[in-house]
Amino acid sequence: MKLFVGLDVSLAKVAICVVSEHGKISREAEVACEPDPLIRWLRDLDGSIAAIGLEAGPLSQWLHRALNEAGLDPVLMETRQVKGALKAMPIKTDRRDAEGIARLLHLGWFRPVHCKSVSAQEVRAVLSARKAIQQVMISLEMSLRGLLRNFGLKVGAISRGKFENRIRELADGNAMLVTATEPMLRARTALRQELAGLEKQVRQFAQDDPVCRRLMTMPGIGAVVALTYRSAVDDPARFVSSKRVGPWVGLTPSRSQSGERDVSGGITKAGDVNLRRALCQAATVMMNRGRSTWLRSWGAQLAKRRGRKRAMVALARRIAVILHRIWVDGTTFQPEAAPKMS
Repeated sequence: MKLFVGLDVSLAKVAICVVSEHGKISREAEVACEPDPLIRWLRDLDGSIAAIGLEAGPLSQWLHRALNEAGLDPVLMETRQVKGALKAMPIKTDRRDAEGIARLLHLGWFRPVHCKSVSAQEVRAVLSARKAIQQVMISLEMSLRGLLRNFGLKVGAISRGKFENRIRELADGNAMLVTATEPMLRARTALRQELAGLEKQVRQFAQDDPVCRRLMTMPGIGAVVALTYRSAVDDPARFVSSKRVGPWVGLTPSRSQSGERDVSGGITKAGDVNLRRALCQAATVMMNRGRSTWLRSWGAQLAKRRGRKRAMVALARRIAVILHRIWVDGTTFQPEAAPKMS
C-alpha cells in the first residue's frame, strides 16, 4: 500500500501523519525534532512510502537533507500554499497540520520548493548577520537622535563618520545626557567595527567566487547583491527559462479574477524577500547613479511612460532575468547590446 507522510515541524518535536492511498489515516505520532528518531520511525512503516512532505522553513531544510541522505526522498512544500490550504481547518493543532500536509501530498496539490545547498545557506547566514548588525546600529542612531530631540537638540543630516562627534557636541555640558549617550556611542562604535569586518569578508567572498565576479560586471550589482542572488538561486538549472526568474522572485503583477471582476494589482511578492529587496536596490542605483547602458536607457524610457516606481520594479525584474542568463552562459554584462533571452 502506498503511504503519504505529512510532517509538521516545530522546535522540539515533529508531528507525523500517514495517509494511505485510499485517503484514510493509518498512523499518527510525535517524535523528537532530530533526524535519527524521525528516520527510524519512517523506516518502521508497513507499506511503500509514496511521498514525504514538510512545509518549507528553517528546520525543514536541515531535516530534508538528513532524510534525503537516508534515501527517503522528501519534498519541501511552498509555505504560502500550505498555509492557504490549512486555513480551511476550523481547529489548528500540530496533529491537524500534519494531517493537512499528508492530504495535500495525497491529492498532489502542492508546489515543491528547492532545498538550498549547505554552501548557499552559509552565505545567507553571513549576509543575515551583516544585516542584523546594520539594523541594530541604525536603531541606535535613531534612538540617539530621539533622545536628544526631547531637549530641543537636533542632530540634523550628517555623515556616519561625524555622527559620534556631533552627539558629543550636543550633549556637552549636560552630565545626565553624557551619561545616557556615552554607552550607546560605545556600543555603536563596536557595531561599526564588526560591520566593517563583515563588509570586508563579504567583498572577499564575492571576489573569490567566479559567478559573483561575472554578475558584478553589471552596473549597480555589488558584492552584497551578487551574493544574495547567488545564494537565493543556488542552482540555475532549476529554471528551464531565464524569464521564469522574475515571477519566482515575486516581481510580476498580481491578478484577481472572478466572473466579471478582473483586477491587476501590485507585485505578487512571492519568493525571497531579501533577494527582491536587493534587486530593487540595484535597479534604483542603476537608474540614478549607474553609467549609461542600454538597460539604463530602457528603464529611463519606461519611467517616462509608466512612472518611476513601475519602471524600477520592471528594471529589477529584468535585472534578475539577465543575471540568470549571465550565470548560465558564463558571460559578462554587455553594456552596448541587449542579450537574447530564452
